[in-house]
Amino acid sequence: MASEILSQSEIDALLSALNTGEMSADDFKKEEEEKKVKVYDFKRALRFSKDQIRSLTRIHENFARILTTYFSAQLRTYVQINVASADQIPYEEFIRSVPKMTILNVYELPPLDGRILMEINPNIAYSMMDRVMGGRGISVNKVESLTEIETRIMSQLFEKAFENLREAWSTVVDVDPLFAEFEVNPQFLQMVSPNETVVVISLNTTIGETSGMINICIPHVVLEPILPKLSGSYWMESKRKESNPEETAQLERRIKRAQVPIVAELGQSDITIEEFLMLSIGDVIEMNTRIDDPLTVKIGEIPKFTAQPGKSNKKMAVQILDSLKGGDDEDE
Repeated sequence: MASEILSQSEIDALLSALNTGEMSADDFKKEEEEKKVKVYDFKRALRFSKDQIRSLTRIHENFARILTTYFSAQLRTYVQINVASADQIPYEEFIRSVPKMTILNVYELPPLDGRILMEINPNIAYSMMDRVMGGRGISVNKVESLTEIETRIMSQLFEKAFENLREAWSTVVDVDPLFAEFEVNPQFLQMVSPNETVVVISLNTTIGETSGMINICIPHVVLEPILPKLSGSYWMESKRKESNPEETAQLERRIKRAQVPIVAELGQSDITIEEFLMLSIGDVIEMNTRIDDPLTVKIGEIPKFTAQPGKSNKKMAVQILDSLKGGDDEDE
């Protein structure tokens, strides 16, 4: 049974009834046992499972990290973005929670249907624009009087930023984000029906000394085709597919055909820079090995074998004598 929060007056009335004998503790327990019906609000239909909400949160945590890097480079100042919450609510409730004048960017996500909305707190938006125009990142909230140039600058800034969603969603679906519309009044936007369930991802954003929220509203119609991919079972199946025996065998065949450098090292010697500069044709360099010592054969700079020099069909060659233990031999 869902728990309910009682007001202080209700708590006082309940205690008074118990003290005066109007209601006994047993009667109270019986009333609780009989009340088994849970109220369901069809206007707040829960169309996403907790598992799917967690998957969306992970995707947008990655998106927040990408945005942090992107805006840090674009604005050349301290930027920190992280996911604050992920909730599913009716679209009407989201629109009511948005300020009357704010920065709203509408995007399309082909091949997915529908559109998604990014709402940027005006303090954040103006701080970003001030930095882009060479300022110190001071925020002046005057959304109702945006000039055409300011609108264009903001549109381009967030249009390029949202292209990073392609990388964040790449593990689930390949999307091609397209900027569709710029608006400042949420009442003029009607992407879906008021009772349509949407997922709202809220991002805590700090630009220099200015902080605010960026909200991403994703309607159910957009996510409906990829809902199975947002479940935990999909990720487990994907991991199992990665360990497919055929793919492993194919990878092994490709590794066997890969070319690696092989070097037979005659020996080594240490000399000074002065000696090196004085070297000339005919000089002899003394090695740290004897003439009858075996050579070291290196595979990709790693010693693997010992060998002895010789000739094969009038060409210089080496004959493998033994393998060297240690290093990466355990992985062979």
